[in-house]
Amino acid sequence: MTTRLHVDHATIGYGDRTVIQDLDLTVPDGSFTVIIGPNACGKSTLLRSMARLLRPSTGTVTLDGADLSSLSSRSIARSLGLLPQSAIAPDGIRVGDLVARGRFPHRGFLTRNTPHDLRVIAQALEATGTSDLADRLVDELSGGQRQRVWIAMVLAQETPLLLLDEPTTYLDIAHQISVLNLCADLHRQGRTVVAVLHDLNHACRYATHIVAMKDGRIVARGAPADIIDAALVQEVFDLPAIVIDDPVTGTPLVLPAAS
Repeated sequence: MTTRLHVDHATIGYGDRTVIQDLDLTVPDGSFTVIIGPNACGKSTLLRSMARLLRPSTGTVTLDGADLSSLSSRSIARSLGLLPQSAIAPDGIRVGDLVARGRFPHRGFLTRNTPHDLRVIAQALEATGTSDLADRLVDELSGGQRQRVWIAMVLAQETPLLLLDEPTTYLDIAHQISVLNLCADLHRQGRTVVAVLHDLNHACRYATHIVAMKDGRIVARGAPADIIDAALVQEVFDLPAIVIDDPVTGTPLVLPAAS
């Protein structure tokens, strides 16, 4: 496997609190990589470090062989698009203007949108089902609508790598599947997608590569069919379960054991 994005012996935390210690991770190019694990195991911390929102106290995160700390913010933003877990929009901003901010790494803050910019923005709104919200204030939207708008902004950034921290948060089941189908389409079009997901069966159905974490370390990594079994679910989530083949996709389907 080749990689553009690599975490090398990284120790990551918040102040004096270490969350991840001496972790190695290679994100396969062209993969749909999903990070799974229980709450507070370090999933979001790892994703934030790959976007340079957190810097390792030891070790490195590299993009195309260069330490992220040595790259300009604009250079990173042209390669990596990030959907954070709790994104906050400026007060009084309209949806179309927020999505247009995804174009800033390519044209700057004070430059007018080009015809190409306008096409990309319109495509991002359409892909996320938010075109009809373009003139609405972000403050007026439901949590699910806001989540889709933030995803549209990340798509408008037009990057080859997408980092999505719980992209299905606040979404009902129909919109969860819509967003995951969109991620799968982007992956098929050649983008590398890295997502943190809580739903293990969604991870198994959509991921080409799974990274299972517990207590700040990687327990297993690989294709869903190769690593997801009852023993792993018990180890990672402390949950007795049976794993069968999904009747629709043939991917692993995790069923909690009856109590």
